[in-house]
Amino acid sequence: MLVYTTGHGVHGFTLDPAVGEFLLSHPRMSIPEPPKYFSANLGNYACWSPGVQRFTDILQGRGCGSPGLSLRYVGSLVADFHRNLLAGGVFYYPSETQSSGKIRAKLRLLYECSPLAFIAEQAGGRGSDGERNILDILPESLHQRTPLFIGNRSLIDQVEKEIKRFV
Repeated sequence: MLVYTTGHGVHGFTLDPAVGEFLLSHPRMSIPEPPKYFSANLGNYACWSPGVQRFTDILQGRGCGSPGLSLRYVGSLVADFHRNLLAGGVFYYPSETQSSGKIRAKLRLLYECSPLAFIAEQAGGRGSDGERNILDILPESLHQRTPLFIGNRSLIDQVEKEIKRFV
């Protein structure tokens, strides 16, 4: 499947092998509400900030009286984002504090985060680094890395709120 936007909505095209072409199969895509899934590598939970840990606990339904969202993590940014685009949810890869105390982000702003954030916004969602919109970040270098939270607007607003609570 090919997902495409020119800045006026998001459209999905599926390859039809019989004709060897991509055909419009998902016109005017939008991220559904309510969200169903969250995608994150919970193996890194201990390295995340308290705000991100709190957000993760909320998504899992811990201490908030709701059943939470279903965890689905393939480990591939594009695959996880695509599922959440179709079914609603959030993918996140926050900064991690390493044993040396250094804070490290993994995903690249220019060719991973920004393109997907553009698609998310065109589909009614958002992309954030946890403090600000990904599309508002001016790159300082070609391979600049950033944390990423991307998906349903309500979930991105919520993670920014949780991160601010612990700053």
